[in-house]
Amino acid sequence: MGSTENKGLRGVKAATTHISMVDGEAGKLLYRGYTIEDLARYSSFEEVAYLLIHGRLPRRQELEDFTEDLIAHRRVPSALIASLDMLPLDTPPMAILQAGVALISGYDPERFNESREANQRKAMRAIAVMPTIIAAWKRLVNNQGSVEPKDDLSHAANFLYMTRGREFREEAVRFMDVAMILHADHTFNASTFATRVVASTGADLYSSIAAGIGALSGPLHGGANAQVMRNLLDTKDPESVEAWVEDQFKRGKRVSGMGHAVYKTIDPRARILQYMAQQITTDHPEYRWYEMTERMAMATQKEFLKKKGRQIYPNVDLYSASMYHAMGIHHDFFPAVFAMARSAGWCAHILEEKFPEPPVRPTLYRPSSVYVGKGDQEYIPIDER
Repeated sequence: MGSTENKGLRGVKAATTHISMVDGEAGKLLYRGYTIEDLARYSSFEEVAYLLIHGRLPRRQELEDFTEDLIAHRRVPSALIASLDMLPLDTPPMAILQAGVALISGYDPERFNESREANQRKAMRAIAVMPTIIAAWKRLVNNQGSVEPKDDLSHAANFLYMTRGREFREEAVRFMDVAMILHADHTFNASTFATRVVASTGADLYSSIAAGIGALSGPLHGGANAQVMRNLLDTKDPESVEAWVEDQFKRGKRVSGMGHAVYKTIDPRARILQYMAQQITTDHPEYRWYEMTERMAMATQKEFLKKKGRQIYPNVDLYSASMYHAMGIHHDFFPAVFAMARSAGWCAHILEEKFPEPPVRPTLYRPSSVYVGKGDQEYIPIDER
């Protein structure tokens, strides 16, 4: 029998896409042809979600209409919120979100309509409701009552408001908005590929999103930012960072937030998050987490160069940890916040999978494998084994 090396499909071109592009050598990320730097500087999450789903930047009235639709669909059915009370409080937030998205499909008035236009509207509803599910669970875990969405707040501002019950300052809201833009899409990563595989079977949009949430929950994907914060909390003291990193390398462990499967230079999203993490923690008791993050990055680069003979760079997860922590978000919820933002990209990819531009046609994913198990085994009755 032959053998193959499991490479996680790295380098395999599974499909074409118009949605996003990553140039790992140059450290470049585009959404629909627009650089991530320009979108972070000038755009909003609502506008980027429209761009990803509809394929172009909206006109003013289109953006206003899209934003109003998001606001109108923020509320979660009371029966679903009530069901959260019956769950163990240590249920992972990503499990809550995955189940919530799957269940919310039952309330969608167009759940059996599979037209492109209906799926675009379903995408808007899914994006709208995810922050409410996350915030409701966060408050329940903290023995607090859920907070109703506010119709006069942006997507990012409303999420932060629902987590704390009062509005955040303008800087924090803008930083959350930018963080959501940065996390909105990233080509064929594990969770996005999962959504596309499920969508290729003809499954509905909500089932496809639920698959993406499941994939994102893993520690090697969306769970990495939570692990960054756990590492910082375990280290406790800025003066202990270098020794902690050295110990990680001695034990052959990874340092979360460092290195990327695609980027061979610094992740362009990390540059932007680095600035925001520094700004939001300056003159703040939380600054030590940012200081420790920087020391962790430098110590990891030093050890990696010594051990491997090449450079390693921060990725999107490294700086989001200290920023979210400064906003009062517990690290167990970091992956769910990631999913809340990535929902826009997932929906765009699901739509592209279901309704590709000609001459491409919808195709069921069915990769092959190399069997390396035993062959020609003789069956032995159970009493003779």
